[in-house]
Amino acid sequence: MPESTTVVVRVPATSANLGPGFDSLGLALTLFDDVEVTVTRGDGAVPGVAVQVEGEGAGDLDLGEGHLIVRAMFAALARAGVERPAGIRLKCVNRIPHARGLGSSSAAICAGILAARALCAPEMTDDEVFALATEMEGHPDNVAPCLYGGLTIAWTDPSGVPHVEKLIPHAGHRPVAIIPAERLSTEVARGLLPAEVPHADAAANAGRAALLIAALMQGPKTDLLLAATEDRLHQDYRAPAMPDTLDLVKRLRAVGIPAVVSGAGPTVLAFLSAKSQDLIASVVGTPWHIQPLDVETTGSHVRSPETR
Repeated sequence: MPESTTVVVRVPATSANLGPGFDSLGLALTLFDDVEVTVTRGDGAVPGVAVQVEGEGAGDLDLGEGHLIVRAMFAALARAGVERPAGIRLKCVNRIPHARGLGSSSAAICAGILAARALCAPEMTDDEVFALATEMEGHPDNVAPCLYGGLTIAWTDPSGVPHVEKLIPHAGHRPVAIIPAERLSTEVARGLLPAEVPHADAAANAGRAALLIAALMQGPKTDLLLAATEDRLHQDYRAPAMPDTLDLVKRLRAVGIPAVVSGAGPTVLAFLSAKSQDLIASVVGTPWHIQPLDVETTGSHVRSPETR
């Protein structure tokens, strides 16, 4: 008789960069993908991979071994030296928009690695999970908050090993994602960045990134957060790929709302105050979708299907 084991992995959306923190800062958000993963072993097990997708990406994603969660599972099993199970079944309930700068690919990678560890490779450490997720994603700034939650500062040491420091921002901060209908690939957005930037711009961003950490750890101070989210390293260079996004960022900032490009875009992440809550809809207009969120503080987690 075949043996089967099932886990459910919940992974949060993330917003990377946060303006000046290019490739280093990330924030976990209360928007989640849930993935139920079943592996089967033994005689009579149905071989192969099958994927069901509900919500974001339904009808567009590979439903076999090419699915990113499955590829992440296989990468984790190979890294752990564990044989693949005979059968893998995925049921994905996706809420994180794809190709919008909210970390959907990082969420899929983290979900696959964590599922593989829970089901087949329990000896994998948290550091090994983080390192593999960073390797697959290419940068640690999205996978760090997805795995650990909260506000994360991620970096890679000279030997190539990624590291992370997690902080819990003040509970008074109220992030909102302003999501367009169109998509934008990270590769296209990153391809617009110059090989070099002026020294003055790099220095300005270093100061703003430090200020942003201080601002997020304090109670909401709109003026401080507005100054702290200024960026000179990447957002304007990406304007040709998402002019409406950069225009919205500028319009929001002009009325005092701290706003940045979320990740590689085209979503805008803003921080609202009680005063700006009623203002934002009139500034944004259509066809943007305004999604109020909170900071997700615990990160990804794995549970049994029976646990609610």
